[in-house]
Amino acid sequence: MHGGHLTATGPHGSTTLRDVIDDVLGPSLDVLFCGINPGLMSEATGHHFARPGNRFWPALHLSGFTPRLLAPSEQHLLPSYGLGITNVVARASAKASELTREELVEGGRRLEELVARVGPKVLAVLGVSAYRTAFARPKAVVGLQEEPVGGVPVWVLPNPSGLNAHWTLAGIAEELRRVREHIDRA
Repeated sequence: MHGGHLTATGPHGSTTLRDVIDDVLGPSLDVLFCGINPGLMSEATGHHFARPGNRFWPALHLSGFTPRLLAPSEQHLLPSYGLGITNVVARASAKASELTREELVEGGRRLEELVARVGPKVLAVLGVSAYRTAFARPKAVVGLQEEPVGGVPVWVLPNPSGLNAHWTLAGIAEELRRVREHIDRA
């Protein structure tokens, strides 16, 4: 979706935001991982979860989704494992806390449309606070959610950013492993 445009309504009216990073999509996805928004390193490189302290790629491997640790620059390999990546909000920022409620809600609408179109077996949102805001589910917790998004089951996961000190790499990997086991059973 590189080069696409989104319209967002902010305090200064409507603006057009250019996607700063491509979605990684493929046919027959088992899981569509959804980050909150690209960080500045991801914006600079064009790769999801590109900051060296981000634990997404190590957790993905430790959970058994990939046979080896992939570098962010190898994100194009994910569809061969039945995996994809997108973001709730396209705008890059240093911290997810810089996003507005309106951006998250609009991103939730966009994500619902994308999920309905792509049809992964599971949508895995990496960030409970962003999920709560984007989908008006203030009491959501990490785990499988009761309500689908775009007709697809949703699993909320911890944000793998190094800024999220509440979760260890092992804890994030364990939550990802639970998603993988859920798909294997389904």
